Amino acid sequence: MPEVSIRPAATADIPAITAIYADAVSHGTASFEVSPPDEAEMARRMSELLDKGFPYLSAQLDGELAGYAYAGPYRARPAYRFTVEDSVYVAPRLRGRGVGSGLLTALVRESEARGFRQMVAVIGDSGQTASITLHAAAGFYVVGTLPHVGFKFGRWLDTVLMQRPLGAGSTTAPVG
Repeated sequence: MPEVSIRPAATADIPAITAIYADAVSHGTASFEVSPPDEAEMARRMSELLDKGFPYLSAQLDGELAGYAYAGPYRARPAYRFTVEDSVYVAPRLRGRGVGSGLLTALVRESEARGFRQMVAVIGDSGQTASITLHAAAGFYVVGTLPHVGFKFGRWLDTVLMQRPLGAGSTTAPVG
C-alpha cells in the first residue's frame, strides 16, 4: 500500500481542498455548513489561519491531494488561546487508507510544537463513527454530546465533543 505523505498545505492545494470540503458539506454531516464555499473563500480561510500561526496540512496519496487538516481557535476569547479545534477531511474515494490518521497525528505534533496545550474535536453527528474512532485512536476522549443542536438534511444532528492534551497539557502553565 502506498504511503501517505503529509506536508504543509499550499495555495496550490485550494482547488482540491475546496472539492473535498464541498463533498463533505453537500453529502455529509461532518460540517454543519449547508452550502459549500467557493475557492476564494477557502483560500481566505486558509490564509487567516496560517497568518495567525495555526497549522494547516495536506496529505498526498497516489499522486493526488487525498485530504487536509488544520487547527484553528477553539473559541475567540483570550483565555482559550492555548486550545485549538481540529478539522480533518479526506477525499471520499481515499477514505480507509490511513489518510485521516496520518493527518491527525501530524496535526497533533504541529500543534504541540506551536505551544498549544489542548485540542478539541467538535464532531458533527454522533453517527460519525469513523471520526470518533479516528480521534479515539489518536488519544482523544469523549467529554460530552450535545443532542439535537444542528439541523441538516431534514433531521436533527448531535455534536460529539472530544478532547486530548497536547504536550504538557494542563500540568504546567503555558508560555505566552
